[in-house]
Amino acid sequence: MEADFGDWMVRTKLQRCTACGEYGLGVRCKECGAPMVAVSPMKYSPEDPQGARRRKRLDVGSKEWLESLPTPREDAGGEEE
Repeated sequence: MEADFGDWMVRTKLQRCTACGEYGLGVRCKECGAPMVAVSPMKYSPEDPQGARRRKRLDVGSKEWLESLPTPREDAGGEEE
């Protein structure tokens, strides 16, 4: 299932085409029309100004959220020696 990347806000200015590797500033490649992705990750901020909104949207702390978290891997041999 392919998402429509045209409606997404560009996260960083420099984008790279997922198909042909061309660089550009849009959300779609001008050469082949494939979706573009950000070249670098978003800047990390320890203050996280949108953290409360994101946690509310993800319903952090609910039973469903807790069940969706990965569980630690159970080793067959027990504790490390």
